[in-house]
Amino acid sequence: MHKLDWELYLLPFEQAVEEIKVKIKNIRNELRKRKEHSPIEFAVGRVKSIPSIYNKANRLQFPIDENICWEIRDIAGVRVICQFIDDIPAVVEMIRKRGDMRVYLEKDYVSTPKESGYRGYHLAVEYPIMMAGGQVTIPVEIQIRTLGMNFWATIEHSLNYKYEGIIPSNIRQRLFEAAKASYKLDSEMNNIREEIKEAQAEFTKKEVPMDSLLSLVELDLDIDAGMENMSKSEGEEHDDDNH
Repeated sequence: MHKLDWELYLLPFEQAVEEIKVKIKNIRNELRKRKEHSPIEFAVGRVKSIPSIYNKANRLQFPIDENICWEIRDIAGVRVICQFIDDIPAVVEMIRKRGDMRVYLEKDYVSTPKESGYRGYHLAVEYPIMMAGGQVTIPVEIQIRTLGMNFWATIEHSLNYKYEGIIPSNIRQRLFEAAKASYKLDSEMNNIREEIKEAQAEFTKKEVPMDSLLSLVELDLDIDAGMENMSKSEGEEHDDDNH
């Protein structure tokens, strides 16, 4: 087995993440310009670090070779964040219908959350990239979450990092209860989504700088700073996604 040239190996994954992020943002921008509701709030992405790839491969006993990306399907990861629960299937359907990628695996952790309480919808897609030597197809994992689901998952990752993957049982139980509370809030907001969307449309008409809840705090979450957390969380908190 020859040693991988990681710089070259990861190049198409970096390109894929950037391309998919741009395409998702273009959908959002087009819908907003059409004065239609966009189920997409923002999109972020990252490529797993080399140490994270090795750690996950060793834990799952995968050989490190050219096919490692098909075992660890989230080397390239994109996360799409939505306002409402009902936005998630809308984004899923948009991705299913695209001609520039093919969905080959879906995992619905929204309807059936993990034991930890984690919720989200995961799509594994085949994405073609044009390189100097021709076209290559690589796997990319696309995660779709609400703001609440994403907040909870980020907190869980932080605690997993602090406790090296072994969170004390009392804190784990509190996390589980927090996940239920977060989903209840998501559900209540989903029930009044039409009123919320109308209110946001009114703000937009009056040129108040708030076309979504996110812009209240003027966050620019398109910046990939901090996405190494995603690298670790997808490799550590969601390892069972590969089986």
